[in-house]
Amino acid sequence: MADQGRHRDSVAGRIVTGTAIGAGALVTGAAITAGVIAVVFARTVITPPTKRPEDVHILAVDESTITLSATLDSMTPGQYSFWFDHDRGHARVGEIVAYTADTVTRQLLGVDLGSLEHATRGRFSGWFYLSPADLDVPFDDVEIETELGSAPAWFVPAPKRSSAWMIGVHGRAVRRQETLRSVPVFREEGYNCLLVSYRNDGDAPGTADNRYSLGDTEWKDVEAAMQYALDHGAKSIVLMGWSMGGATVLQAITRSPPAEYVRGVVLESPVVDWVTALHYQGMAYKLPRVIRLGILTLLSSRWSTLITGQAVPIDLKRLDLVARAKELSKPILLLHSDDDGFVPSTASRALAVARPDIVTFEEFSTARHTKLWNYDADRWNGAIRRWLGRL
Repeated sequence: MADQGRHRDSVAGRIVTGTAIGAGALVTGAAITAGVIAVVFARTVITPPTKRPEDVHILAVDESTITLSATLDSMTPGQYSFWFDHDRGHARVGEIVAYTADTVTRQLLGVDLGSLEHATRGRFSGWFYLSPADLDVPFDDVEIETELGSAPAWFVPAPKRSSAWMIGVHGRAVRRQETLRSVPVFREEGYNCLLVSYRNDGDAPGTADNRYSLGDTEWKDVEAAMQYALDHGAKSIVLMGWSMGGATVLQAITRSPPAEYVRGVVLESPVVDWVTALHYQGMAYKLPRVIRLGILTLLSSRWSTLITGQAVPIDLKRLDLVARAKELSKPILLLHSDDDGFVPSTASRALAVARPDIVTFEEFSTARHTKLWNYDADRWNGAIRRWLGRL
């Protein structure tokens, strides 16, 4: 009987030990999985993309219309770029002319690159214009001398001689073509327009690590653009930034000596606080809070730079302009859509509440991310025109 008792105790001990080991393995496995997800997400945020998903199916094309699968982008009214054939083809599409539960037919305004004849998929973009030549305005290709080398830019002069300049700063994963939509209204108001590139955007010289710093270093290239404007006759400057370009502009006006010549700032779908934006994007992928916090830690810690590929960590606290709202002194026009889908409007609204003395908030509701001009160009231009008139 005693031997049987010892045997039962031994079996029970092995079961408990095995269960503990199994539970430990599960916990360890879950921790490893969470860590891998955090690393992949963090690296994706700061690595310039080489491919973009083509999430819209092309169902039919004729001389004046294109029929597409119904998505949030394809069903939003307005006029847009439509990239296809892995970005080798480019078309411009206009308003919706018909739709069903699964499809939408839009105006086909023109095909600038490639052929839609055999294309099957594509993606929407807010660019619309590919060059200042599309605007039928005079322009020059110029070079901005940055600390990394010469960065290409477009200079579009005002109709009449002027010392007022607008500097346009594009967002993450796009190029200066994004800023072309701002040229007509600023020229009408007497501004020279300087549309710039910055490090790691595919046009300007890149850094050794080929990583975005979310505005934490890109502002230096905007500083170089401001100095270029001042060296070429600028007496006053308006900075305009889209998305991450908004974060970059906000860093430029709080960290750059030439910012004393900035009269005001226009922000379109801006990242005002990267912590808020990254939490939002993580929640969109249903990532638990612990993983989202891990992503923030990876991006901002010196020990993790070997994992993320960054040369230096990102100072996320410095990039939080809601918390630093008291440091702002320039008039700001802030345009943001509540259905942005990428950068939530919450931080923009918080900045408007924190600084109602300098922030004019123009609220959109169905325009998506960086596509406010595309959705309602008259309203977008009107908001900028009225704000410039009050400067």
